[in-house]
Amino acid sequence: MAYTTIDDPGEYFNTKLYTGNGSAGHAITGVGFQPDWIWIKDRGATNWHSVRDSVRGTSKQLFTNETNAEETAAYVTAFGSNGFTLGTNNTDVNASNHTYASWNWKAGTSFSNSAGANGANLASTGSVSTTAGFSIVSFTGNRDETRTVFHKLNAVPKMIIFKNRASTNGWTIYNETIGNAKKLTLNNTSAAGNCTACFASTTPTSAVFTVGDDGDTNGGSEAMIAYCFAEKKGYSKFGSYKGNGNADGTFIYTGFKPAFVLIKITDNGSQDWFILDSKRSPFNLVDKSLAPNQADEEYTSEANLDFTAQGFKLRMTSIRVNGSGNNYIYMAFAENPFVTSTGVPATAR
Repeated sequence: MAYTTIDDPGEYFNTKLYTGNGSAGHAITGVGFQPDWIWIKDRGATNWHSVRDSVRGTSKQLFTNETNAEETAAYVTAFGSNGFTLGTNNTDVNASNHTYASWNWKAGTSFSNSAGANGANLASTGSVSTTAGFSIVSFTGNRDETRTVFHKLNAVPKMIIFKNRASTNGWTIYNETIGNAKKLTLNNTSAAGNCTACFASTTPTSAVFTVGDDGDTNGGSEAMIAYCFAEKKGYSKFGSYKGNGNADGTFIYTGFKPAFVLIKITDNGSQDWFILDSKRSPFNLVDKSLAPNQADEEYTSEANLDFTAQGFKLRMTSIRVNGSGNNYIYMAFAENPFVTSTGVPATAR
């Protein structure tokens, strides 16, 4: 049996909570690594979700709850060895006395790939961790034709989040569970919908992903960004489940104690996405959620889970995360692997 090679998931993903002070130079430390993708949300006010990464640069901002093109703003000024530094007073990331959640991922190794290399016919640049199964890929689209893009993971992505940086296109998601002819949209509540043009009805390979004649994933001569995730045993899981509509809900096995879970119903178009994590809810019941498609402040009891040593269990009857017979997808990252690389249970370390 192969065990995880990541004994400390906190070296690649971490949730960091902080309080804004409204001043430039506000250093947020304790992340545990130099982050390459930072996603920030004000917990107590209706401010936007702010997304930045090391490939586009600290000054380039996108918002998961909006379709806006990329903005340039010096509200995050540096990625440091143990966190990041904030700029002057900005309500989305650094308003005085506002409380924030930041979700941080490490990639860490830069790459570039020319058109024609590694099975790709569009050039790409980015940052990758093959250990953690995460890459950030920047490329310029060519909407006229189906194109392939190198992602550097050396494994098949289970989930890819796309954003057209130059236009007001939606946040389009490829997810293995719903297949290569459908999409989900992070910035709204839509159910999984047909989009054969998004990924040209082609499943990613261990080298490339495919984009078709769609501006969300392959804008004509427009800058694109893609966040790519391959599954790593004991560290990350990208799966699906069916709800049972019962407070003694479905148990979802991940093989680790979750630090972060993102959930979306796929067969109903009226329900939000939900993010839950072990820092905002350090004990069961895990019931503090934020909705990537909404600017809303933090919800309580909109999505109720228990985080266990081997996965998560649903603890509510609502269709939001546990409708009877409804289908859901999830993305989860570990706080502790169930077993370490030596086969020793993480709880015994």
